[in-house]
Amino acid sequence: MNKIAEEIDRETDGRAARWEAHRTARHEELLRLARKAVHKLGPQVSMEDIAGHAKTSKPVYYRYFGDKEGLRQALSAMVINDFRERVIAAGLAKEDEISALHAMVSSYLELADNSPNLYFFVTSAPRSADDESAGALNTFFEEASSLMSERLLKLYDQHATASTLDLWPRAALGMVRAAGEQWLSHPAGPGKPSLQSLATELTNWLAYGIASTRTPTTR
Repeated sequence: MNKIAEEIDRETDGRAARWEAHRTARHEELLRLARKAVHKLGPQVSMEDIAGHAKTSKPVYYRYFGDKEGLRQALSAMVINDFRERVIAAGLAKEDEISALHAMVSSYLELADNSPNLYFFVTSAPRSADDESAGALNTFFEEASSLMSERLLKLYDQHATASTLDLWPRAALGMVRAAGEQWLSHPAGPGKPSLQSLATELTNWLAYGIASTRTPTTR
């Protein structure tokens, strides 16, 4: 009887593991499909439109995410983690400080410009303490701030103050985000700077200040 019970337990555990793997895979698939729907249809897309674009039903999305806010949080966490990986990797790939700042700013703007609809879907809603995406955003800010502090210290020959190292990276991230969002919202035309010229100008402001006419040297 013990052997039979053990066999039943193994079969039960196996079914549970397979079901959990299926749910995880389906969860990720629904997120990818929602991401495509938002990219195509816009940040104000409805759950019905997302489900229709994914060729499924709203109850399926509700089953996995609870409601539209739950989906927004999960999708935001996915997108923010993508931003974090790409922006940090861009900064780490450059040896000198100015090039690292420029690479991080350029990467951020490129990711936002690749899908303004998705960017504004992720960033437009306020975040609560228990928001799934809040943790991803904090991790992004912490890693980016740490890297920027390290680069800043080298750039100014160890003379940066502790308060500067603590406050400047967060202020810099806020400036890049605000400028980038205004740039994304601006219609195309002769008055709109290119992505690379904006990245260079922002890097110049971050490194030398807005009054400086010095142009950063990037490699």
